[in-house]
Amino acid sequence: MATFISVPLKKSTEVDLVKPLTKFISATYSAAEDQGEYVRAAEELNKLRKSAVGRPLDKHESSLEVLLRYYDQLCAIEPKFPFSENQLCLTFTWKDAFDKGSLFGGSVKLALASLGYEKSCVLFNIGALASQIAYEQNFDNDEGLKTAAKYYQLASGAFSYIKDTVLSALNREPTMDISPDTVGTLSQIMLAQAQEVFFLKATSDKMKDAIIARLANQAADFYGDAFKQCQYKENLPKEVLPVLAAKHCIMQANAEYHQSLLAKQQKKFGEEIGRLQHATELVKTVASRYDEYINVKDLSDKISRALTAAKKDNDFIYHDRVPDLKDLEAIGKAALVKSTVIKVPISQKFTDLFEKMVPLAVQNSMTVYNSRKAEIVNRLIGQMREATNLSNGVLASLNLPAALEDLSGDSIPQSILEKSRAIIQQGGLQSIDQLIKDLPELLQRNREILDESLRILDEEEATDNELRNKFGQRWQRTASNDLYKPLRTEGGNARNVLDKAVQADIVVKQRYGTHREMIALLCKPEAELNAAIPSANPAKTLQGSEVVSVLRALLANVNEVKMEREKLENDIKSAQCDMTSKFLTALAQDGAINEEAISVTELDNIYGGYTQKVQQSLKIQEEILGKIQNSHQEFSTMRQSNADANQREEMLKKLAAAHDSYVELSSNLKEGTKFYNELTEILLKFQNKCSDIVFARKTERDELLKDLQQSIAQQPSAPSFPAVPAYQSTPSSTATPATATSSVPTPAPRTVFQSKPQPPARPPPPAIQAQAANTSTPPASGAGPIPPATQPVSTPGATPSPAQGPPYPTYQGYPGCYQMPVAYNPYAYGQYNMPYMYQAPGQAPYPNVQQPQQPGYPYPQQPYYPQQ
Repeated sequence: MATFISVPLKKSTEVDLVKPLTKFISATYSAAEDQGEYVRAAEELNKLRKSAVGRPLDKHESSLEVLLRYYDQLCAIEPKFPFSENQLCLTFTWKDAFDKGSLFGGSVKLALASLGYEKSCVLFNIGALASQIAYEQNFDNDEGLKTAAKYYQLASGAFSYIKDTVLSALNREPTMDISPDTVGTLSQIMLAQAQEVFFLKATSDKMKDAIIARLANQAADFYGDAFKQCQYKENLPKEVLPVLAAKHCIMQANAEYHQSLLAKQQKKFGEEIGRLQHATELVKTVASRYDEYINVKDLSDKISRALTAAKKDNDFIYHDRVPDLKDLEAIGKAALVKSTVIKVPISQKFTDLFEKMVPLAVQNSMTVYNSRKAEIVNRLIGQMREATNLSNGVLASLNLPAALEDLSGDSIPQSILEKSRAIIQQGGLQSIDQLIKDLPELLQRNREILDESLRILDEEEATDNELRNKFGQRWQRTASNDLYKPLRTEGGNARNVLDKAVQADIVVKQRYGTHREMIALLCKPEAELNAAIPSANPAKTLQGSEVVSVLRALLANVNEVKMEREKLENDIKSAQCDMTSKFLTALAQDGAINEEAISVTELDNIYGGYTQKVQQSLKIQEEILGKIQNSHQEFSTMRQSNADANQREEMLKKLAAAHDSYVELSSNLKEGTKFYNELTEILLKFQNKCSDIVFARKTERDELLKDLQQSIAQQPSAPSFPAVPAYQSTPSSTATPATATSSVPTPAPRTVFQSKPQPPARPPPPAIQAQAANTSTPPASGAGPIPPATQPVSTPGATPSPAQGPPYPTYQGYPGCYQMPVAYNPYAYGQYNMPYMYQAPGQAPYPNVQQPQQPGYPYPQQPYYPQQ
């Protein structure tokens, strides 16, 4: 089976999705039925994540299906939940897929509160698992080849999608495995392998040689591009680079081989030999340099047999000229593969767990719409209530209708009795006193919740600033000061609301103090109330007058207007419109929601008629009040005036005003109590939000501190050794030559690729006089004898073993330079093939003994790629 490259999976830590999602659902959706359904969906999502990333995955399509479903579900919930550091904070931790525990291959792991980061890592695992499934296929049958090509293209598409989206999804530097450069290289590798699978399929189906040659040449081109991108990726496994280089040569050799068969069919025998020779060179390069990774014996034998036969036929029969490689016509290319486009949903079996939940954009639009609606409703109702209060005030100032009912001057007017009974039924002074007593407790509770929420934010921010000052640039996470700005703005708004509510409470208490005495009088029994009202002379002459009838008719009109307003107010409050479906339709059609245009249009349709009715009611009231004032002036003129009557009328006015104030104060205090209770719920949600984000920040802080401590612990204690003192590096002048020089041969220097000077002329061989083999020249003065273990021993006729120098590193070449591989020639003579003779200092050569020579080091081989 051919050698293919597969990508390892990323590993993640466990994340509890249920708790934060349940909190958001409980705070956002009030209906118990919806809450229960969404909570169950959150639990299913948590199970799906454990199945997708919380356990080892088999290299099977069923495991890939789980990953695809989880990725589709992440894409489905992304617009429905406010995933961010300062709202719904979920921290996902993933390890680098290629990291082996070293600090130099990229970050070991990265923890981010970003759903986009989770999606990118899951999509990486989709590409990795697809490459592993393709790798496990049987390439000897059609079904295996088709499956492998399908999954290699899926893997290429997944890596390509990550390349285009990862930076915008993370807004920070990712780990090396999902960086755009790395995933771009992986995408190109997967595409090249898919093209190779098509080449194998064409070869298996015995298609025309011209087509096979083009497929192979395109695969070689893909592998060449992948090799160029992979040259400087130190985080990838070490076997990737040589495999890509070998695959490029193999695919090009296959292309030349099949093109040579086409040339043979066209009776271009010289071209056939030229292409086979080039294919032979390519295969030899792979065999000599990459045999550890890929076995090309079968291909090499096939090409060798074809070349031998072609040469034999050409030498004896055709005598066609063999063209140079540069004169051969370029082989065409045929790309049959492309990266699979990642389009959600990827899985054919996907079902959204939160199908009934509307997207977050619709939720936000509904929130703004409800604010606009509430503003219109409050404005219309406020106008009507203000007009009603104005009417009550005018009538109270005119002592109407009590003045019409008090013509006798010695009994309680019926309207005053009704007002007294209404106050007693509503609880009288005790209900007002209890409501006023409860307000400070509710206010204090809200203040404590708000103060505690801001306190935990302040503590976490102070800790973050302290660690940021301590670690400097290594403290790489969003500053708490920037992260908490929306929360602090929300907290500031809540505090402003509380301050305004306190001022409103003060106004209510002052007004209550002004009317408390009269309200208390209305709460007394009828006899005490009658005794408290001054009596006056009877005015029986006005009972049948026309002005009294006119005033009573006008007062009836006022009451009718008030009843119409109550009905109109209920209609305004109950007006509804299904805006959710309208926003969903707009989102589906345009991909975005123009909330302002849609909301303004619908609100005009709903409340336009009500606005006209309210304005008409205000106009009618104004006309009626004007007529009442004119008639009352005539009534006052006709009425007998004296001091007792004035006192009685003034008392009745105060009682009527006290009743109106009681009704308004009771309504205001009940609304204030309701406001504080609702504000408590809002502030509790705000406190939970602050607690959640602070907890997430503490978890992130602990992880970052752990990584920093490990990084600091593994760093060397000193960056470099101190400079060697001069007395240690300079040899003593009194040292003997034997001790001043090393007795070990100095290894050849490392290769430095610069302009090389021409080597000197080869020296003549040493002249050796015929002497006895056991004679030796006395050592030079000051030099000791060579120890026996180090003396060279030579056997006549035997070849001395060459001295082995240090190996040379493989040089990849600078970008754009890919030289033709050069085979090692042991007879070549150059800078690296100089004969080496070792001779101890002061030691004469041994007679009749050939000194061992160190052979030249082979020229560092370079991967073969033609100049682009």
